[in-house]
Amino acid sequence: MEKPILAAMLSCSGLKLSDEEKHLFAKTNPLGISLFGRNINTPEQLKQLVKEIKECIGRDDILIGIDQEGGRVRRLTEPYYRTYASQYRLGQIARRFGLKIGQQTAAAHAALIAHDLQSLGINWNYAPVIDVCHRDTSEVLRSRTFGSDRKIIAALGQEMVETYVKYGICPCIKHLPGLGSSTTDPHLQIPVIDKPLSKLRTDFVPFKSLSTCPAGMTAHILLPEIDDKFPLTQSAKGINQIIRGELGFDGFLISDAIEMHALQGCLSERVRSALDAGCDCICYCGGEISALKEVTAAAQNLRDKSIFRFEKLQKIIHNNISFEALEQLAAAYEQQIGQVAEYQETYDATETLHLMQDKEGEK
Repeated sequence: MEKPILAAMLSCSGLKLSDEEKHLFAKTNPLGISLFGRNINTPEQLKQLVKEIKECIGRDDILIGIDQEGGRVRRLTEPYYRTYASQYRLGQIARRFGLKIGQQTAAAHAALIAHDLQSLGINWNYAPVIDVCHRDTSEVLRSRTFGSDRKIIAALGQEMVETYVKYGICPCIKHLPGLGSSTTDPHLQIPVIDKPLSKLRTDFVPFKSLSTCPAGMTAHILLPEIDDKFPLTQSAKGINQIIRGELGFDGFLISDAIEMHALQGCLSERVRSALDAGCDCICYCGGEISALKEVTAAAQNLRDKSIFRFEKLQKIIHNNISFEALEQLAAAYEQQIGQVAEYQETYDATETLHLMQDKEGEK
């Protein structure tokens, strides 16, 4: 009989697994592990870490995830990896040169990233971001969006999703049902979006267009018209009525990082409330061993519906991959993105949050 899978994407603290992490991962059998800057040095080191994780947990379907959007949110960086444009820059290409050119560039972007990930044993990318950018969208999100044109967002997002799937990488769209109307960074506090649902539906458009995407991540937002008590990640009403209902999303639903300050309660309470609300899986990114123990003690195993959704992901990550004409593709991609300037902004909220937590732990 196969061992039940814990409904958690966990994380680790450094460039290799500690003995405590090995023991915990082997014992709890998590769905997967997410990687961050603190886990990455050279390609050889990263390959070894991924191999270590897979051998420790002992499944060929373990998800190894990473944030490789492009722009400032990319864990694989120079000098070992090429520079990838932000999604905002890809949106600029579509606006300036037409949707077809934009789609071709977005597809090349995803194909080249997929090749990098496959070469390392990584099979899950927390991308693309399909939030709608507004004039007052929080700086944490602005450069990570394709812009404000919903048609462009949906088209480029779809192109990326299909390309990742083609090359054996599971894409995860974010942040359902839309974070663009937030002026607050959810890493630091809860964004309260007081817009009436009738106006918020414009943010829903790209997510409805990509409702068949295999996986998606929740937004840590409070929508008072739907639930004035719990952030959407912890709201059964919000998930059932909006994400599963109005958006029609039936893919694998993972919470955004549960250590973000937007959520309520201690870690174990956040884990239980997110899973009880309807998330298929929670995501913990901090990599701190005592927190990992708290998270794994509180998490449930994948439920039947979640297992069914996970089976669809398994088919993707076991795709046979054949990368062709990569050099030509890379040259064309670099030429195209070179025609528009990068959005100048450097704030990486995830890493900032982790630095804050490290300092809090030292007190």
